[in-house]
Amino acid sequence: MTDQTNPLILGVSPRGTVQIDSMQIRMTSRSLPVLTIGRRPLLLLVLSALSCLLPIGYAAADLADDINAIRSRGCENRAGLEEPLRKTRAFDEIAREWSRGGRLGEAIQRTEHRLANSSSMHVQGTKDERTLLKVIAENYCDIVLDATFTHIGVHRDGNEAWIVVGTPLAYPSPGTSAEVSARALELVNAARAQARQCGNTAFDAAPPLTLSPVLERAALAHAKDMAAHSAFEHIASDGSRPADRVRRAGYRWRAVGENIAAGTADIETVVQGWLDSPGHCAKLMGKQYEEMGIAFHIEPKSKQAIYWAQVFATKR
Repeated sequence: MTDQTNPLILGVSPRGTVQIDSMQIRMTSRSLPVLTIGRRPLLLLVLSALSCLLPIGYAAADLADDINAIRSRGCENRAGLEEPLRKTRAFDEIAREWSRGGRLGEAIQRTEHRLANSSSMHVQGTKDERTLLKVIAENYCDIVLDATFTHIGVHRDGNEAWIVVGTPLAYPSPGTSAEVSARALELVNAARAQARQCGNTAFDAAPPLTLSPVLERAALAHAKDMAAHSAFEHIASDGSRPADRVRRAGYRWRAVGENIAAGTADIETVVQGWLDSPGHCAKLMGKQYEEMGIAFHIEPKSKQAIYWAQVFATKR
């Protein structure tokens, strides 16, 4: 008996663009409104008024520092945050790559950097620092005050600014694989100890699993293969399926299944993602399985940077 489920992967989409030109101020985003001012004199008066609202001595040398000033004092009647965003070359590189076109996620993939979360701000049509900051404070306050973001990168070209915020992906150390496996087993058995609804299917509580070094080898082989080929599927580059890899590792099975994940660095989030997905949850709750093995492999240059494989089986 073999069992496999479609892969699970999560993604984050970039935010909208604020455009300022001689004829209009336009906000383009699925979640933000569009404002158009059609006459040049009126627009100039509005921009001038907006600029005067900021302190005269407001620093303009470094846009990242200016955004951190907004983050510190708050915006839209919301309290600021004590922790500033850290400006790094890696995030500057992502911002520069994003300026070349495409979505933010695509730009990140074109670099060697991988992020746990991310968002973006794009303002065009002005070189005036105070106007730029006013637009950011009024239209991107949610992003600026998001405490889950820790880093910032900026790229400027003429009257355009591309700003990327996020948190670098913190990989588990390969030397901690035993601890990660033990934690995964703890989380899986805690889930199996309770009756659970996986999509439209109800599952009774299931007996606990035990770790199998042989199944772990099979899991690691597939995690490495996915990372090497930036692939995310149950069929490996050599055409093998979960049952083939388990058999190849030396395990004689009567039931076998597999979960995979990618792009997520901590085991708690990985297991929760499987529980939130009906097919993966069903496999995790399966009473037909008695053992499991789990492994991860990190390849920063691959599409998702980190790949996970979890193998379930029962011996003949």
